[in-house]
Amino acid sequence: MEVVSKYHATREDMLQEQVLVEAAKQDPEKFRPLYDAYYERIFRYVYQRVDDKEMAFDVTAQVFLKAITNLHRYQFKGVPFASWLYRIAQSEVYQLFREQKAQRTVNIDTASLRDMADEMEDDQYGPYIDILKTAVADLEEEEMKLIEMRYFEKRPFKEIAEILDMTENNAKVKVYRILERLKKKLIDLNRRRA
Repeated sequence: MEVVSKYHATREDMLQEQVLVEAAKQDPEKFRPLYDAYYERIFRYVYQRVDDKEMAFDVTAQVFLKAITNLHRYQFKGVPFASWLYRIAQSEVYQLFREQKAQRTVNIDTASLRDMADEMEDDQYGPYIDILKTAVADLEEEEMKLIEMRYFEKRPFKEIAEILDMTENNAKVKVYRILERLKKKLIDLNRRRA
């Protein structure tokens, strides 16, 4: 039995979506259902990173323009079509940062931090959620992308790997190394306080 998170598509959903993609490749007018299905999610993804609504609208429009223009290049790789859109969105956001020297925004919620602490497999980190929030905000850009996608956006490793153009195993290893470093920071802090 396939267990699916409420955040992710089932294999059947992805196959149905692939039919829409193939139809849109033949006729750009048929891209509309994909646009309607993903516009809001892509907008939220961009807005969460730039924290400027008008800029987020502009970047999101650019994402969909690039998607429809390059749809002929899209190949199904066993992950939702959204992964390809998020990859374009990520590229557009970082292009914006380079061109306009815009500041990246990190929105961290406490529930996601608790998920991270749970994965560190130790209840002792619960009292340090505020410190964990600071430690996460201090991560390098590449590390932050991995943590955001895994814990704040609840993406499976396969989808993270597709978006960041790496192997699934590499995504897992990197995330768990980041968690180990965060865990060590919290242990050191705990020792200093004792």
